[in-house]
Amino acid sequence: MKIILRNSSDMPIYEQIEEQLKSGIMNGEIPEGEQLPSIRMLAKDLRISVITTTRAYNDLVEQGYLTSVTGKGYFVARRNNELLRERMLSDMEQSFYQAIESGHNAGLSDEEIIEFLRRILNEQHS
Repeated sequence: MKIILRNSSDMPIYEQIEEQLKSGIMNGEIPEGEQLPSIRMLAKDLRISVITTTRAYNDLVEQGYLTSVTGKGYFVARRNNELLRERMLSDMEQSFYQAIESGHNAGLSDEEIIEFLRRILNEQHS
């Protein structure tokens, strides 16, 4: 799986890595039990700090997407798809609440917020 980082994104790099790995795991692109690149190798490939990749991997372990095997590396955890899906939906819901609040604070109507979301979705599918 190729990880693509966007410097123009408001999302921190470690979160970009996490989201792309979560997506790959959930859609089966990265199968259960597969070993991920080492922290150092991923940092080198992406030209980022080892600290950043460590943060991403540790967060994914904490969230149940990866397991860490001492001396061997990080592997995709045995999946409990329903649990992982529920976590992702909960994260999405929180993000929507924050986005709606930010939109209202900026003076946007509900319709304007919905239209903004549609534009973002269209950009994602382009």
